[in-house]
Amino acid sequence: MANHKSAIKRIRANATKRLRNRYQAKTTRNAIKKLRHTTSAEEAKTLLPRVISMLDRLAKKNVIHKKKASNNKSKLTKFVNGLA
Repeated sequence: MANHKSAIKRIRANATKRLRNRYQAKTTRNAIKKLRHTTSAEEAKTLLPRVISMLDRLAKKNVIHKKKASNNKSKLTKFVNGLA
């Protein structure tokens, strides 16, 4: 167990950040799945900017790698354009 006050605080802060990161990552994965299972082009075009925003936010906070976010955005955009 940690002996310093700062180490104890760091453990608490890390646990809080971990929970927040997991929640945001899971929410984004669910949004991606919802977009992938969409058959309507109009609905997909409204969902795409929201999903891209979520991916950018995760990449900015280093929850996911920036290139993974870029690859996901590219694939999802191709998918949506293919529906039209």
